[in-house]
Amino acid sequence: MTDPDADIRIAAFQQLRAAIRVHGGALSWSLINEGFAARGRRFLFASAAEGIFRPAGMSGLLSVKTVVPKPKGRIWHHDQASPELTTVGDTISYAFTGADPENTRNQWLRQAMEDQLPLIYFFGVAPGFYEPLFPAFVTEWQPEKLRCGLSFSAATPIEASMTEASLERRYALRSIRQRLHQAVFRERVLAAYGHRCALSGLPEPRLIDAAHIVPDDEELGQPDVRNGICMSKIHHAAFDAGLIGIDPDFIVHVSERLLAIHDGPLLEQSLKALAGQKLRMPADALAIPDRNRLSFRFELFRSAA
Repeated sequence: MTDPDADIRIAAFQQLRAAIRVHGGALSWSLINEGFAARGRRFLFASAAEGIFRPAGMSGLLSVKTVVPKPKGRIWHHDQASPELTTVGDTISYAFTGADPENTRNQWLRQAMEDQLPLIYFFGVAPGFYEPLFPAFVTEWQPEKLRCGLSFSAATPIEASMTEASLERRYALRSIRQRLHQAVFRERVLAAYGHRCALSGLPEPRLIDAAHIVPDDEELGQPDVRNGICMSKIHHAAFDAGLIGIDPDFIVHVSERLLAIHDGPLLEQSLKALAGQKLRMPADALAIPDRNRLSFRFELFRSAA
């Protein structure tokens, strides 16, 4: 069927893509809650209170959402689990609202499947932060299990995503699993270091990364914050290039190659001055970098020197 809300969906997708370009993958709830403009008015992307959302002015479902609860006492990335990403075949499982499949919001999901509406899935990666996944499609309806299945499209135009083959959607699901793994890892590491670079103290989230000590893989299960260090982009690049290293006692080393270069204050103050300094540590002892991983990585640094 023809979607009467297609222009609104396109406006929503365009606004999200623009926000991701500026702010990176995971978006804050405050940013999402600003909504988007379409048909000369403001629409909401999602509801703070409900996971299954159809905004006023639309005839069909626009988004679904899962959240990470706020911390209760301890730092969230140890005390609070991320929403479970359960895959069944080629789909991600999404739970109904409550235990009644006939609930109005659950019926919105069923209607979205029948009409093959392109949706947005706001997947919580940290308290108040969401990775927007779109276009998403409800492709399974299982009332006996109180769940539906979501498939994803890698196609940019809505029209192309509607006709995408199942093989292409399976590829999109693998890509999304990797993306979510990295998004959760990033948010956990940045939270552990108070959103500051562990080498320089830089506090700007758009200029800092979650650097892996050793390569990670989504098949290893939940991302391990002990395999990450919060670094500015220049320090992350230097770390990955073997120009700086960190030993198991958390002391920073600078390669002889870098020390031999004399080329202005940026190099001197941002990189060479790190030699002999100690890493800024997370407040939570359970988030401190793993010494065994650091030892393995530091041996690679020394062998390349």
